[in-house]
Amino acid sequence: MFSVLYGVTFVASVAATCYEPSFGLPPPGYDRDHPVLKDAFTHLHDILTIALGDPKYNSTSISVEVTSSKESLWEFHHTARERNASRPDIPHVNGSALYRIASITKTFTVLGLLQQHAAGNLNLDGPVDKYIGELKGPQNGTIPWKDITLRSLASQLSGIPREFAQSDLINGDVDLATEEYGLPPISREGLITCDEYSEDYQKPCTANDLIRSVKADHPIFAPNQQSTYSNVAFELIALVIANVTNQTYESYIDDAIFKPLEMTKSTFSRPEDSAGVIPLWPHYWDVDEGVQNPTGGIYTSTNDLSKYLRYILTHCNGITHALNWLHPVSNSKDQHSFYGMPWEIFQTDRVLSNSQRTIRFVTKGGGLPSYFTLIIVIPQYDLGISLLLAGPPDFLATLRETVSIGVVRAAEEFAIAELQQSHAGRYIAAGLNSSLILNADYRGLVVQKWISNSTDVLQSDIIHYMGKPKDKSWYLLLVPTLLYRDEENQKGEIWRMHVATERYKGERDVWDDFCSTDIDGVLYGGIPINEVVLWKGSSGLVYDIELAGFRANLTRIFSHSPAASNNVDIEHDEDHEQMEL
Repeated sequence: MFSVLYGVTFVASVAATCYEPSFGLPPPGYDRDHPVLKDAFTHLHDILTIALGDPKYNSTSISVEVTSSKESLWEFHHTARERNASRPDIPHVNGSALYRIASITKTFTVLGLLQQHAAGNLNLDGPVDKYIGELKGPQNGTIPWKDITLRSLASQLSGIPREFAQSDLINGDVDLATEEYGLPPISREGLITCDEYSEDYQKPCTANDLIRSVKADHPIFAPNQQSTYSNVAFELIALVIANVTNQTYESYIDDAIFKPLEMTKSTFSRPEDSAGVIPLWPHYWDVDEGVQNPTGGIYTSTNDLSKYLRYILTHCNGITHALNWLHPVSNSKDQHSFYGMPWEIFQTDRVLSNSQRTIRFVTKGGGLPSYFTLIIVIPQYDLGISLLLAGPPDFLATLRETVSIGVVRAAEEFAIAELQQSHAGRYIAAGLNSSLILNADYRGLVVQKWISNSTDVLQSDIIHYMGKPKDKSWYLLLVPTLLYRDEENQKGEIWRMHVATERYKGERDVWDDFCSTDIDGVLYGGIPINEVVLWKGSSGLVYDIELAGFRANLTRIFSHSPAASNNVDIEHDEDHEQMEL
């Protein structure tokens, strides 16, 4: 029997080389007055202030806000030096200043869709023509509406065109009917007359304009074949929401999202100029997007977006049982980029200074004339970031790189320090020669030494059953599941032991990049040998570890007062008195 078990785990270890897991640290409980965070935010403030002093950014206004799931941690605002004298806007940009957030609006549209799925008013896997009857029947186009689900529309997998009323070169400022561009002169006969096809965008498009256009159109790909960006998809989703709720899309978003989240500044209607950030011409402040509102029509502020991001961080896996809202759905152009619903997801191992742990940025960007925006959700660190810019787009890439990388590195440093204080240390079992030493570093919560019933576990064959690689350096760490033995009271953190391969320099096999997540281990008497339950006291420090498969309980030993060294108050539980060595 043991040889069979060994063979199973051996095959698994050969099939994959798994380095440090991306979920190696629990989300931090931030203290914005902590020196690590204060220093990081001061540094970011100085960098942005110096960069924006360049004259090429004279007409640029920006707003930045960073939030955890509990509270805003930092914000930064900059008011353009060159203002629109003909359209006086907000005197000084602040957290309440309103911007057009463009395609970030799509996330609100999808949230509305998920809410209606959860309410039972629609099915994500139902065809769109079930909810928009006008798409049934004869059409001049060839889009297979009966094969396109609401889920595929929200995931950029519908295969339908990107636009129906924008991005047409015939509406450009330059005369394209010249040999210089190689385009022949054509007539406008038969074209729609709304949005950019109308003078100065004065005529918004309607649902009828949208339906007529898409029924004459042709697919880019077959449904679910390949992801490609579409604005039209979210305009159709909004028609579905309106049909199943018997109210306008705009009123639904206001009732179901803005009001419950107290996003009091957020609106689809043009605000007063004095409330907004209006860049130099050309800008999109005045344009009524009509039926295109669901893809880019919201005006909002960083303060309101932080409320929204806090909701996402706390509810992403509970809006509907059908999905976790922040997970990828399909690949984009390369190995680092993915589409979600409707997220644009970026994964990289080049963020952290001391580790190649993969960081996932769940983002949604937006762009309208003179408005360039981005929200970033980083579930690993329980963080949300809002970046809003009015003016030329040149500074956006610098802003994104500076803020996102700076914030994540500070969060990593804070998380390790917090984990070292709350979880790391020496644990012993009374009356047994059993002990465990844990240390927090850039790899996570690492098992430095483990003795069980006088056996050095790290040198024993049982590690093979946890996925020890052959002929490669490795280490054992604990990874958080974010579940609790007592879920109701959120007590008894459940972690799993996991073997990770040490990274090494030099040549390696191509397939060394392959790793499938496999956290569960073999059982011993019906209980996983790698299950660990960590019990905290009222101070927030772990005092007891339960090694479930080993049927052992170990108590933490403090060699000195943690209160003195860490400036925290330790409240002793009578049943778990701190032991001094």
